[in-house]
Amino acid sequence: MAKNFKIAFHRNSDNLHFKLVGDFDGSSAQELVNALKKYGAHASRVFIHTSCLRNIHPFGRNVFRSELGGLNSKSVAFVFTGENASQLAPEKTRVFQNCHTYHPAP
Repeated sequence: MAKNFKIAFHRNSDNLHFKLVGDFDGSSAQELVNALKKYGAHASRVFIHTSCLRNIHPFGRNVFRSELGGLNSKSVAFVFTGENASQLAPEKTRVFQNCHTYHPAP
């Protein structure tokens, strides 16, 4: 994991928010996926805030995108926010003014 990577998260109602800070590499991607698996099961929406990411390494992005498809839940919508949202969100995501929403395929 990148030395400066951190994940801060909190829950409000049935929404879960992850704030990503630092550099995003392959290990960081796996840490985020593990956190999503551990804490995201009972959320209806998971917000992934990307504004505090410095560098998104292509390998980390690819690891995250491939693992995100495995979080196959119809009831959870992933919402990517911030200036780096388009770099991290999977391709073919709907865009809403600096916010990307991803619904995993069944």
